[in-house]
Amino acid sequence: MAVVAGADPPRTPDGRWIVVDGRRWRAEDPTLPDDVRTALLHHLGVARWAVRTSRKADDADGLARARSRVGAAKRGLGERGDPWWDQDDAARRVRWTAALAELEDG
Repeated sequence: MAVVAGADPPRTPDGRWIVVDGRRWRAEDPTLPDDVRTALLHHLGVARWAVRTSRKADDADGLARARSRVGAAKRGLGERGDPWWDQDDAARRVRWTAALAELEDG
C-alpha cells in the first residue's frame, strides 16, 4: 500500500487501530470534537518538541516533564489508557477534559 503525504494511515476493519509499517497502534478516539482534537494535537506536538529539546540539552528533569505531557496528550486522544471503545460518552468526555486541564495547567 502506498503512503500519501497527509493521508490518514490505514485502519483495521474495526477502526480501533492504525497500521504503520506493519505495526498496529491505537487510533485516536473518533468521537473527539474537532476543537478538542486540535488542542490535544497541539499539546502533543509541543510536548514532542520539548522531548527532543530536553534530550539535546541532556536535561533529565525537562525530559521527564515533556514525556509526561506526551502521555497526557495521548491519553486525552484515547491512544493510551483505557480503550476508548470500552468507554461510554461521559467517560470519554471526562478523559479528554482531564487531559486538557492537565496540559493547560502545566
